[in-house]
Amino acid sequence: MTAIVILALVALFIGLRLYSVLGERTGHEQPILKPADSEADARVEPRPAPRAAGPAMPSEPDELAYLPTAGPGVRAMLASDPTFDVARFLEGSKGAYRLILEAFWKGDVEAMRPYVDGHVLETFASAVEQRTKDGLVLDNRLVAIDQALVAAAEIERSVALVTVRFEADIAAITRNAAGEVVAGSLSDAIQTRDRWTFRRDISSRDPNWLLVETDEEE
Repeated sequence: MTAIVILALVALFIGLRLYSVLGERTGHEQPILKPADSEADARVEPRPAPRAAGPAMPSEPDELAYLPTAGPGVRAMLASDPTFDVARFLEGSKGAYRLILEAFWKGDVEAMRPYVDGHVLETFASAVEQRTKDGLVLDNRLVAIDQALVAAAEIERSVALVTVRFEADIAAITRNAAGEVVAGSLSDAIQTRDRWTFRRDISSRDPNWLLVETDEEE
């Protein structure tokens, strides 16, 4: 009997020691991971691979990127060429606007050649030639392109035409052969509004658009 009492006291003592070391469970502890009973239990089943995404659908054009009257034409463009991106096109058109204007002001006809139609190139070249005969030099600077919007869009068979309305600030000055200012001022920028029409054959692998018409908006 005494031995049983002694064993009970020893068990109680060990229990108290374990309690003081482990503490009381509150129910918020991380679960204890049980060791796998066999190799099969330890094996993790692979998750199914995610399904491959289907072809991306053409996104709806941003209505702020074109005039309301150009909406039907823009949607017709997207129906014929789902890869057409209005925002990307406008960014490219602004780059072309800057490049062509700066080449024209410098009188560099060859720099314009890859980006303009033959008729437009001839018009620009004639203006540069006349300016040279008059002994005049343009010292213009494109300060900023404030806005570029699609003003019109149409597609006939595989030929697409998109007209962009540009609003820009240009500091314009004209000098004579002696370098004297004869017109304009670099300190005052002039706000200009131009409509440029670009053309592309969407059946062609060539992604470039050609400038086919320029017009100054009143």
